[in-house]
Amino acid sequence: MADETGHLPRGPGRILKATRWSLQGLAAAWLHESSFRLEVYLFVVLAPLALWLGADGIERALLVAPMLLVMAAELLNSAVEAVIERYGAEYHELAGRAKDMGSAAVFVLMLNVLLCWGLVLGPRLI
Repeated sequence: MADETGHLPRGPGRILKATRWSLQGLAAAWLHESSFRLEVYLFVVLAPLALWLGADGIERALLVAPMLLVMAAELLNSAVEAVIERYGAEYHELAGRAKDMGSAAVFVLMLNVLLCWGLVLGPRLI
């Protein structure tokens, strides 16, 4: 939501409203986006494993943070798709391109997860 008061600092009430809107977005993604649910399930399984396997704080961050980025990109991709669907289900080249690019962003960040896990944990396996 745009600020109604310009660039004035936010008070606790505005922060609570923003938090509520964020939680509503997470709930909507959970209810309507199976990909987001799958990524959350994977996070619930892999995050504790990452915390256990990471040798120090940097390694733990390199194992956990990319998974959070995947979920954030999935939220943005879902938002793009929702806006496009709002204007109709008929095919439009630009709408298809936007959806494909959002999906590609999620895919690239998934590759980033694999890269980070491989670079951090790979040397221990070799």
